[in-house]
Amino acid sequence: MPALDSTIMLSEKTIQARVREMARRISEDYADVDELFMIGVLRGCYIFMADLSRALSIPRHIDFIALSSYGKGTVSGAVRLIMDVRIDISRRHVLIVEDIVDTGHTLDYLLRLFRARNPASLKTCSLLRKSGSAQVDVPVDYLGFEIPDVWIVGYGLDCGDKYRALPYIAQISPQKKQRT
Repeated sequence: MPALDSTIMLSEKTIQARVREMARRISEDYADVDELFMIGVLRGCYIFMADLSRALSIPRHIDFIALSSYGKGTVSGAVRLIMDVRIDISRRHVLIVEDIVDTGHTLDYLLRLFRARNPASLKTCSLLRKSGSAQVDVPVDYLGFEIPDVWIVGYGLDCGDKYRALPYIAQISPQKKQRT
């Protein structure tokens, strides 16, 4: 993997401490529920979701969903379903797990999709939210960190399918982003 020209924004230690705090709060909020259904949005959430799930002290079921945002020559913000969950979520307590909320279009789409399936409850969890880039106002019930509107990599987030496995989150330089 090429060297990364970047500035570390969130260290591995900082991320892990916040993930544990979020897991404690989620475990408290769902303590009286038979099972929490965690639905992760692929691909960026997988590291965060694994760490969050392991830190929970409540019963949980894990599933994933995959979406695609249209780009280049199509309407910005258009989202389409690539892979759906494998479970019926009606009458179940559902937590959508995202790596990052940027414009809000993806999370808005998921909230509308899942509300139509009549869950017992529906909440959202995101490790990151970019301040100032929202185009759609969406609730984030459990938020790890608010970050500026910059390009980042690591801890599941990528640039050209590189740098996902970094244990920290770094701001990548605009020049590096253009080269990948």
